[in-house]
Amino acid sequence: MTGTALAALACLGLTALNLASLVVAARRLGRSSAAPEDPEAVPVSVVRPLCGLERFSEETLASGFRLAYPDYEIVFCVARAGDPVVPLVRRLMAAHPEVAARLVVGDERVSGNPKLNNCVRGWEAARHAWIVLADSNVLMPPDYIQRLRAAWRPGTGLVCSTPVGVRPENFWAEVECAFLNTLQARWQYVGEALGLGFAQGKSMLWHRPFLEAAGGIRALAAETAEDAAATKLVRAAGLKVRLVAAPFPQPLGPRRAAEVWARQLRWARLRRVTFPLFFAPEIAAGAVLPMLAAVPAAGGGAAGWLAALATGAVWYGAEWRLAARNGWPRSWRWPLACLTRDLLALPLWLAAWVARGIVWRGNPMDIPARPPGRLRTGTTAA
Repeated sequence: MTGTALAALACLGLTALNLASLVVAARRLGRSSAAPEDPEAVPVSVVRPLCGLERFSEETLASGFRLAYPDYEIVFCVARAGDPVVPLVRRLMAAHPEVAARLVVGDERVSGNPKLNNCVRGWEAARHAWIVLADSNVLMPPDYIQRLRAAWRPGTGLVCSTPVGVRPENFWAEVECAFLNTLQARWQYVGEALGLGFAQGKSMLWHRPFLEAAGGIRALAAETAEDAAATKLVRAAGLKVRLVAAPFPQPLGPRRAAEVWARQLRWARLRRVTFPLFFAPEIAAGAVLPMLAAVPAAGGGAAGWLAALATGAVWYGAEWRLAARNGWPRSWRWPLACLTRDLLALPLWLAAWVARGIVWRGNPMDIPARPPGRLRTGTTAA
C-alpha cells in the first residue's frame, strides 16, 4: 500500500470514528432514563466538599438550597475553620432555614487527594442511605436529585454526571468548553453506551450500603483520583457506572491559558496512570492528525491543504451540531477553540507520560507512575 493510500485510510478512518462517536453521544444525551425502582422520593444527603472562594461560589452553593426535592439535606465539609468560604456557607444556611444543612469542619488524611480527605467527615455525618458527593462548582438545577435518581436502575453501582462548561467569558474559557463538552463529555457517553462507564467526581450518587460493604469512602483512596477508584470498585462488584441523561453545568467565567493547560495536564496524567490502555488512543481523538493526513492523501500542494481544511470543517461542524443540539456554548470562535484544543492535546498527551508533579487548588500533588495500593478498611495514610 502506498503512502498516499495509507494517509487517505488514516484520514477517512479517524474521521469516520469521530463522526460515529458524535452520533452515539447525540443519541445518548438527553434520552429518557428508566424510572428508578423505588418511585418514592427517598431521603438523600448531598455532601459538598469546599475549599476557598471562586467567582461563582455563591451561585453554585445557593443552587443546592433550591432543589425541588421533598426530603434532602446538605452537608458542607471544609478542612479549616478559617477557610474564606465558611462565612458564605453560614450566610446561605441562615437564609434558607427550611433546608436541613450543616457545616462539618476538619478533614481526615486517608490519601494524598485533598478533596477525598475533605469528604470523609461529611460522608460520615450524612444521615441518609443515598448520598450525593457534589463538587462546589457544580450548578444544580431544581431537578438535580431526580435526574441522578432516574439514571439508577438494576445493575447500577454509581450514577455520575460529567461537567459541562457554560458561560465562557474569553477565548481560553471557550477552549476549556471544547475540552469539557464536545470532547470529554462526548467520549464519556460513548464509553457508557459501550458498557464502559467511567465515574466522574463532579457529581456522584452512591447507595451507602453498597460502598460501606466495599470498604466505605476510605476505599476510594486506592487511587490518586477518587473517581478512578470508584470506577474500579464498581466494576469489581460486577455493576455499572451510569451517567445522567443530561449533564450538569459548571460556569467558567474567564480562563487563562496556563490554567487550562494545568487542569488538562492533571486530568490527562490521572487518566494515563489509572487507565493507560484507554488513555493511549487519545492521541488520535482530535482533528490534527487526520487534517495532516489529508494533505498527502490529496496529493499535497493547494489541493492537499484544501483537503485538510475540509477535514477540519467536517470534524468541527459535527461538534458544533452536537453542542447546538444540547444548548452548549458556541460562538464564531468555536472552530478556532476546537483547533487550539486539538493542538494542545498532542503535547498534553506526551507530557502525561512523563509529568508527575501537579497542583490541585494550591496543593502540590505527586502522581506516581503506578497508583497506590488499596487501603485496608479502617486504615489511614499520612
